[in-house]
Amino acid sequence: MQNQLSEKQELESLYESSLSHVERGEIVKGKIIGIRNDGIIVDVGYKFEGIIPLSDFSQEELESIKEGDEIEVFIEKIDDAQGAIYLSRDRAVKIRAWEILMDAADKKTALEVTVTGKTKGGLLASYKGIKGFIPASLLEIKRPKNLDDYIGKTFKVKVEKIEPPKNLYGSWKNLKTTLVFSRKDYLEEEKARIKRELAEKVIEGSRIKGVVKNLTKYGVFVDLGGIDGFLHISNISWGKVKNPSDYFELGKEYEFVVLKADLENERITLGYKQKKPDPWENIDKKYQPGMKVRGKVTRIEDFGIFVELEEGVEGLVHLSELDWVTPKNPSYYAEIDDWLNLKIIDIDKESRKISLSLKQLKPKPWEVVAKRYKVGDRVIGKVKTITDFGIFVRLPEGVDGLIHISDISWTKHIDHPSELFKKGQRIEAVITNLEPENEKLSLSIKHLSEDPWLKEIPEKFKIGEIYTAKVIKKTEHGLFVDLEGIVEGLVYNSEINKEKPVKEGDEIKVLVIKVDPEKRKIGLSMKRAEEE
Repeated sequence: MQNQLSEKQELESLYESSLSHVERGEIVKGKIIGIRNDGIIVDVGYKFEGIIPLSDFSQEELESIKEGDEIEVFIEKIDDAQGAIYLSRDRAVKIRAWEILMDAADKKTALEVTVTGKTKGGLLASYKGIKGFIPASLLEIKRPKNLDDYIGKTFKVKVEKIEPPKNLYGSWKNLKTTLVFSRKDYLEEEKARIKRELAEKVIEGSRIKGVVKNLTKYGVFVDLGGIDGFLHISNISWGKVKNPSDYFELGKEYEFVVLKADLENERITLGYKQKKPDPWENIDKKYQPGMKVRGKVTRIEDFGIFVELEEGVEGLVHLSELDWVTPKNPSYYAEIDDWLNLKIIDIDKESRKISLSLKQLKPKPWEVVAKRYKVGDRVIGKVKTITDFGIFVRLPEGVDGLIHISDISWTKHIDHPSELFKKGQRIEAVITNLEPENEKLSLSIKHLSEDPWLKEIPEKFKIGEIYTAKVIKKTEHGLFVDLEGIVEGLVYNSEINKEKPVKEGDEIKVLVIKVDPEKRKIGLSMKRAEEE
């Protein structure tokens, strides 16, 4: 009997020695051996298993844990009489968190927190369930305007002030703690680190990659990895830039050239066009006056058309170089983004200007006229200008010819061409003189028909015969009258019946007393006609 008791005691001793030595108030590793609706069953190597309430776990943890997983737990209480051991996952996590926080405070290292809310003067933040405070003055390098923008965000901070529980592993009743974070300290340290790293990369003339952070009308702000650089609109392209958004997208990475670097004051000037050589440096090697080129219309003004020959090389087609004839508004010849074939007429490298011509790729109008017409040919044109001495007529080829007032009619006296013609009126005429080399063209309307003074008038109007005439004008020399719509004649002052008053438009009887074909004059008498 005594031997049996001795064996039993020995077996119990061996069993107890095989168990882990656990005590109240310590953190140990345990293995999950069961998952129930009322909790998680954990074996810590003691006589009996413990159960941890589900509330000690986050929803994410509950979805991922499985039997066989090892976790750290805190021994809250051991009751051998009741055969129970009380465990806490939440307490174990928070103790470890406090230990990490204290270590971070000592070593001045950064850790990640999540902003859970806003309070007076700052934000509430959590590190593994431990609540802390971030004063607004310690949130950014420059004091932020709106704290609501930070709620729900996760970022790195440093421990500014910490007062952990007096006894981490003891009772946490009436617990008083203090935990203050500073994001500003972390950001300043990061900025200093970035400056040191960028100092090796940001050298004037070097190339650096950056992400477009903001687009404005005057330029682009670029994140170079913690410090911003600025690209002015004038440094985007060698050509003219309307809007930086035509070249860059927000959030996209590009390569830039460092133009100026002042890391101390965080001013970095960037270039983009400088990645390519200035096209004007060798402009005279690529383009020469007289060369035919093709370009894209970029701008249309009242004085001409701007055309881009290549990026950074723009020329002007002046109004005077649009057409050989008087040019219309430049918008008549092209629209924005149209492609034009042009001729270079001048290059001013120093002023970065190129003069172009559209008309010089077309034949000169006077050359066309010289080939197409000869003296005696009939032409049709439009009245361009009316003067005291005649009218200028624009031919379809774009040249102007003059019809002198004396070449309008064989028989009628004309005071001013505007009596018969209007601007824009289509008329037919005969070429009487053509000098293309001097750009002179003479036209005649009267030469469309035979000179009536050669035959028709002398045969029609005989001396001594009476005709009906219409008074055209009264002058000091006498009455100018229209003879049957064919020719004008003059009733001499001495041959007017003074007793019979007449006015312009009246019809009177006249007798022909003189016909002079050489001087193209007909003399008439009113008195003698009445006597007859």
